Amino acid sequence: MAASRRRRRGVTTIAATVAAAALTAGLTTGCDAVNKALDCVQTADSIADSVTDLQQAVENASADPAQLDASLAAIDKNLDKIGDKTDNADVNKAVDDLNKAVANVRASIRNGDNTPDVSPVTDAAGELTKVCTS
Repeated sequence: MAASRRRRRGVTTIAATVAAAALTAGLTTGCDAVNKALDCVQTADSIADSVTDLQQAVENASADPAQLDASLAAIDKNLDKIGDKTDNADVNKAVDDLNKAVANVRASIRNGDNTPDVSPVTDAAGELTKVCTS
């Protein structure tokens, strides 16, 4: 629980920093850029929450295998949102990488692995957060 609170606090701090930077950029580039930056950060935050849920689902896979699929579906939904809202090449690459990592986890589950390695998903989500905040 404490690690989750620290991560959320860190994401909140990142979101505030990005929001401030986006607002400053908005003075010279307009509201559209601000909205896109905030959408990216908010969606990356949602994805980070979904990745945390996925990690917990893997830990509890024997008790509730459906939780794995629900976590993956939440990540997919958020990836669709962010992919539709940006034309930034770095963000799109990070989204593609995260999609591939999620697909690999799904394939592992289909092949009978109830505790797949989700570290590539975690890494790709971290990269997405990084490009959304740079």
